[in-house]
Amino acid sequence: MRIRLMDNDGDMTFGQSLANFTTDTPAGVAQLIGTRLRLWSGEFFADTSDGMPWASDVLGNRTTSVYNAAIQARIANTEGVSSITSYSSTLNNRKLTVSAEVQTNYGITTIIFGES
Repeated sequence: MRIRLMDNDGDMTFGQSLANFTTDTPAGVAQLIGTRLRLWSGEFFADTSDGMPWASDVLGNRTTSVYNAAIQARIANTEGVSSITSYSSTLNNRKLTVSAEVQTNYGITTIIFGES
């Protein structure tokens, strides 16, 4: 799997030929997971059925088990993910932070989502 790398601002990188890509790496799968978690349901005009159900399953008065199941499903259904080996979430002062260790087809990677 070949993935174009993103910079720290989340923009695609250009101008360095093949150095702008990663191929068959856990870091590439981690980047895919991050972009999939950032995509809200209905946000992408070409496929409004795709996206993370933040509004319907996570935000508001949702129970921990409901939003954890939605987030874990989104991670598990990412291309290149074999399994989630560990998962935790923390809701602190209205801020949700998710940490997961994921077994990919290329090795293990750690995801931290929601941390500033």
